[in-house]
Amino acid sequence: NDKVLLYRMGDFYETFFEDAKTISRILGIALTKRSHGKGGDAPLAGFPYHALENYLPKLIASGQKVAICEQVEDPKKAKTIVKREVIEVITPGTTLSEKILENKKNNYLCSIYLDMDYAGVSYTDVSTGEFFVAKMPLENVADFLYTFSPKEIIISKDQEDVISALLKKYPEVLYSKMDNWLFTFDYCYDKLIQQLKVKNLKGFGIEGNRLSIISAGVVISYLQENYKQQLEHISQISSIQIGEFMFLDESTRKNLELTSTIASGGKEGTLISIMDETQTPMGGRLLKQWLSKPLVSKEPLLKRQNNVKYYYENEPFTIQLQEMLAEISDIERMAARLATGRLNPRELIFLKRTLQTIAEIDTYYHAKNVSFEYKPEFIDLHEAIDLIEKSISEDAPLNIKEGNIIKEGYSEKLDELKSLAGSGKEWVVSYQQKERERTGISSLKIGYNRVFGYYLDVTAVHKDKVPEDYIRKQTLTNSERYITPELKEYEEKILGAEEKIAELEYELFQKIREEISKYISQIQKNSMLIARIDVYCNFAYIAHKYNYVCPQIIDEEVIEIIEGRHPVVEQTLPPGEDFIVNDSVLSNKKEQLLIITGPNMSGKSTYLRQTGLIVLMAQVGSFVPAKSVRMNIVDRIFTRVGASDNLASGESTFMVEMLEAANILNNATTKSMILLDEIGRGTSTFDGLSIAWSIAEYLHNNPKVAAKTLFATHYHELTELAIMYPRIKNYNVAVEEIGDHVVFLRKIIAGGTDNSYGIHVAGMAGLPYEVLERAKEILSNLESNELTPNKQPRLAKRQTGRHIDKNQMTIFDIIQE
Repeated sequence: NDKVLLYRMGDFYETFFEDAKTISRILGIALTKRSHGKGGDAPLAGFPYHALENYLPKLIASGQKVAICEQVEDPKKAKTIVKREVIEVITPGTTLSEKILENKKNNYLCSIYLDMDYAGVSYTDVSTGEFFVAKMPLENVADFLYTFSPKEIIISKDQEDVISALLKKYPEVLYSKMDNWLFTFDYCYDKLIQQLKVKNLKGFGIEGNRLSIISAGVVISYLQENYKQQLEHISQISSIQIGEFMFLDESTRKNLELTSTIASGGKEGTLISIMDETQTPMGGRLLKQWLSKPLVSKEPLLKRQNNVKYYYENEPFTIQLQEMLAEISDIERMAARLATGRLNPRELIFLKRTLQTIAEIDTYYHAKNVSFEYKPEFIDLHEAIDLIEKSISEDAPLNIKEGNIIKEGYSEKLDELKSLAGSGKEWVVSYQQKERERTGISSLKIGYNRVFGYYLDVTAVHKDKVPEDYIRKQTLTNSERYITPELKEYEEKILGAEEKIAELEYELFQKIREEISKYISQIQKNSMLIARIDVYCNFAYIAHKYNYVCPQIIDEEVIEIIEGRHPVVEQTLPPGEDFIVNDSVLSNKKEQLLIITGPNMSGKSTYLRQTGLIVLMAQVGSFVPAKSVRMNIVDRIFTRVGASDNLASGESTFMVEMLEAANILNNATTKSMILLDEIGRGTSTFDGLSIAWSIAEYLHNNPKVAAKTLFATHYHELTELAIMYPRIKNYNVAVEEIGDHVVFLRKIIAGGTDNSYGIHVAGMAGLPYEVLERAKEILSNLESNELTPNKQPRLAKRQTGRHIDKNQMTIFDIIQE
């Protein structure tokens, strides 16, 4: 079994054998043992049941699946051993724990099913109810996973080897292997229609999609097995069509530093750290989804852009709206907790307040006469608000069994019991005073404990004054404890009432929660609208804050960025230092491939990244950091920036570089954007220069991959390509020479450079003078052989009889194979 079993024994959860060793190691708790007869001692480890919320997240975060075996009958009523059942199984992909889930990040469970050259892939976030499916070619599966980053992937046991090979470069993730018979069409179809409460799947657009239905049905089967119930909040399934959005492969996501930095892997210094000013958890999650899935169709992109424009142009309205959004709780996840019976009394109050705020937002839109195009159609939930308002106390506790949940006036029976319990306590105070007067013992007190109930406490000094009707219950060092028939009678009334109050409050709360559960789908729809409004307002807010402009989306195959800026770098410069703006102009017909020369650390990488980020931000629907932007939609953004090993897979820096280059050359189209930085650095100078030259030629000459390309390099020899090819243009990083020193101006200007300035950089780093002078001599000797005797570039000279075959196999095809 692949699960850790937490077995409820009284006030503890216990584990045994290997499970005990596992939790002892992960949680740092003591490993004990218990005699196991002839089998020897059994390892044992456990913790108090009330500590579950502290320990469970640690187990899940370590990648464990945890089965909770609970007592399902009252121990007081059990005639033999207390009945127990596994009430749920919690895994990294199915957890609802607030201590594990991140507010602005989805927690996806994925299922993959393969057949021939295609895969059905399904995702759900149990904590939000999102559920979607896609069918795609096998080569797209890994990129699709990078887009959604699931915490757990369900696969068929007989497809384990194939899927593992397909996802060999995907980060370590938990695979849950299920029996092959579960991956059958009829079984999965039935699971889906039962869960979604429909007669067929036509309304979801997947009726005839066998692979999608199997992958989605397996997800539902897995969830039902783990939660032992149907999850009412998972009531819709969306079909994603490949081609609706841009795939961002691992290299591009990493190099553009969208959600984590290359250096630390943290959020600080990423695009999302600059762009996320959302006010709600739902908005934060939606923003991250949009950044991971840029649009590639003009109509939905313009629709998004127009919404952002509205909020941008109505800034006072937007600011007031954001203040209201800040009052909204995470009702999307509340709906999930409501559906699974986990929503506590205090959260129900938060839900009411959020629904009230949404009603106020709806009124605000009407009051401002917002046009139909931009006004969200919220669902009226005043009935749910009214029910919570009249039933649940404003200061309700977190724990459902603590009492003080139900408001006075909601239940006549509960009010009577509370009155009885209250008057009973008053009686105890009155009885204490009466007994003091009757006995003449002024220090007499009435106390209470769970063993004896109520008792009369008399100090040893006054025990001779005790009346005959007092019945001794306990002797202490300095006092005696007594009961009387009258005190015992009232004790039964008081305690009986308190026990009945607790039971009735628990019962009433469950009924109220069940009644509110009927509104789950409406709550989810309102939550979705709030998330979209939040992201639109967010884009408008950061556009004002950072001085962004609305990009113009055109059909012409052109990207024209005037005075573009890197959205992150410009915000992290030292005080008083201005970001150096740069233009980026690319077109498939004229300036298709720009060779950008300049030394390391001169700003080439920043320029490449800012161009890619501006295009990505535009296709997300955001305004962008530039003076103006005109651009057509690109189908992919490919990046090859920086150098790193993948030693775990036995791949050197150069092999990683070539694999990424191969991926680009084999998958780019004329509608793509390619950002190449320092191709060929991982091998010898002549090898690297030769490969870089060949790649540039291929990108220009092969009509299938002639994408708009920025090709940054410190090989200034590549500037000679512009002599030979019409759509290759030279640009370089402007340099100001002051004596023997150079200053990099970080300005990209037209024209090539005939100097790499590498030796100048070495001088800036502090290399000894003798080393620098000798390097200059060696460089001069090497450069003297760059041209043929008739002054033609040696690199451009082809061997006799060779010609360009646009369809020939290249080294990159071989690597891909």
